[in-house]
Amino acid sequence: MVETANVIAGQTYNYKVIRQFSIMAIIWGVIGMAVGVYIAAELTWPWLNNIFDVPYFTFGRLRPLHTNTVIFAFGGSALIGTSYYVVQRTCHVRLISDKLASFTFWGWQTVIVLAAITLPLGLTTTKEYAELEWPIDILITFVWVAYAIVFFGTIVKRKVSHIYVANWFYGAFIITIAMLHIFNNMAVPVSWWKSYSAYAGVQDAMVQWWYGHNAVGFFLTAGFLGMMYYFVPKQAQRPVYSYRLSIVHFWALIFTYIWAGPHHLHYTALPDWTQSLGMVMSLILLAPSWGGMINGIMTLSGAWEKLRSDPILRFMIVSVSFYGMSTFEGPMMAIKTVNALSHYTDWTIGHVHSGALGWVAMISMGSLYYLIPRLFGRTLYSLKLVEIHFWTATIGVVLYITAMWVSGIMQGLMWRAVNADGTLTYSFVESVQAMHPYYLTRWLGGVFFLAGMLIMAYNIFKTVTSSEVTKVNDAVVAPALAH
Repeated sequence: MVETANVIAGQTYNYKVIRQFSIMAIIWGVIGMAVGVYIAAELTWPWLNNIFDVPYFTFGRLRPLHTNTVIFAFGGSALIGTSYYVVQRTCHVRLISDKLASFTFWGWQTVIVLAAITLPLGLTTTKEYAELEWPIDILITFVWVAYAIVFFGTIVKRKVSHIYVANWFYGAFIITIAMLHIFNNMAVPVSWWKSYSAYAGVQDAMVQWWYGHNAVGFFLTAGFLGMMYYFVPKQAQRPVYSYRLSIVHFWALIFTYIWAGPHHLHYTALPDWTQSLGMVMSLILLAPSWGGMINGIMTLSGAWEKLRSDPILRFMIVSVSFYGMSTFEGPMMAIKTVNALSHYTDWTIGHVHSGALGWVAMISMGSLYYLIPRLFGRTLYSLKLVEIHFWTATIGVVLYITAMWVSGIMQGLMWRAVNADGTLTYSFVESVQAMHPYYLTRWLGGVFFLAGMLIMAYNIFKTVTSSEVTKVNDAVVAPALAH
């Protein structure tokens, strides 16, 4: 394998750790999505929960494995890898420490493997997106501190005065996730693999959803916006539509997002004023979110024809469109009267996956398609396979989210329906029976999306194992210097 280092001002970039994270992102993506398809099948055909007659493969054990793998293994590896690439390219310096960078890779993979072992065994805190027990949480903290040192240390020693906006988003993601992780996971250990939350009752719920929603806001949004602000202009070979708008987008987003968590706790024991605050902040959040979406899409101004021939760019622009759709749907579902219908239903599942599959996964796929040929010095094996992957993934997302929208609204209406005498019109079992065709459609959408991920894995495998070494130009256009 040929080292394809770039040299600026005598500094050689560290691409080894980025290659490692990029490849593992794809591997974990395949694994996490395969688990997701299987648990979708378990909901469609419940007998699959007992097929092996062991608890490890039941929905309750595999569901947290699915969420942790796709969010932290696939998404996290993509985020850390691309952030290392972007911070070096935009700061014109090598990562501040190769050893610490290597530690972040091996430490993060160790966390994921431990999650894959403990979660099917039922060793869990039961806290959404924070299921891992306290020894793993401590390891995550060490890895994250090392990651922060590498990222911010590289910015400190930069050769240019300007800090490009993608680094602001990556930086906010790193700092906020550190804070969220530490405070939400404060616990009292009672054994090596069991602990109890340091908080109680409604305070525990509030801290959990302060964490849970901001894991979405900063891990699954701010970090990937950093990806968008670098790779969309690069692939489009156009400057960002408005650099000023990107700065407004950044500050408005990070100030507002942190307050939106209480909308997960409408109609609970949480004080009404806190619920209302979460709702209002969620509605305000629409403005910066759509500002970022407009900035990403309008970067193609004067170059719309590229979408006809460039499936990698299509991945990126469609992902930004899903970002806009999800960030409209989220504030709408935060309105108390809407939430009264949507809460606890499959509508929420559809909303989460329109963001997770449509936004997070597709911007990651587009960025990795751009990045990997440059990291390995190879021409992408097949652009036609990228085209097939794009349509397979898009069909999968649309099948998934429309099935869950219809299913969720139907659930909410059936649960609320009452007869003239005040008794419930439908039993819970009847609502479950009514969901079956939509669960089947959801599973089919997952199969399509997983098939696309397998196509990508094959395409990338053929790319990196190719014997033909090609210098892929990475400096066609500065990422974004327009104002």
